[in-house]
Amino acid sequence: MTRALVLFAHPCAESFSAALHDCVVKRLRARGWDVDDCDLNAEGFSPVLTAMERRTYHDAGHNIAPVADYVARLRQAEALVLVFPVWNFGYPAVLKGFFDRVFLPGVSFTLQNGKVMPNLTRIRKLAAVTTYGGTRLRAFMAGDPPRKTVTRAVWHVCRPEKTRYLALYDMNRVTDGQRAGFLSRVDAEMERL
Repeated sequence: MTRALVLFAHPCAESFSAALHDCVVKRLRARGWDVDDCDLNAEGFSPVLTAMERRTYHDAGHNIAPVADYVARLRQAEALVLVFPVWNFGYPAVLKGFFDRVFLPGVSFTLQNGKVMPNLTRIRKLAAVTTYGGTRLRAFMAGDPPRKTVTRAVWHVCRPEKTRYLALYDMNRVTDGQRAGFLSRVDAEMERL
């Protein structure tokens, strides 16, 4: 049985992101996966890296203490699925803060002669499900940091066998039919993940 950590980052239960999150969790559970459903907002995760956390950032062991439960959940995962909206060409603060506070030296990577080496190699499947207010062209012109972070930085510390980045662009103008079509696509991709 595959163990998946689903990280959800949206504060509103009535949002389209919440519908995407629900679709992801239901499909993975229907496949028989053991899903650790982590709603960062509902769990009250603090995205703020404190001064003490920054000072002990490179001190493996001490750096984990403030977020030990989240580190344990991440280390148990064989699949990591991120569900979030893109705001201002970036992650919601709670998800960015998760990366800052939990993807630590000794957790997601190790440093060997100053080089970042992957340390989450138990994760064999990586997926992101997201929405953008702007068009694909606008995201491209801005460098599309969320896509690059998932497909390069997060990918690098996991080295998964399979990576999917599913995005619905131009949310300010999509139709109900386009949203329904994207939900169907997400459901199908989670079946194949």
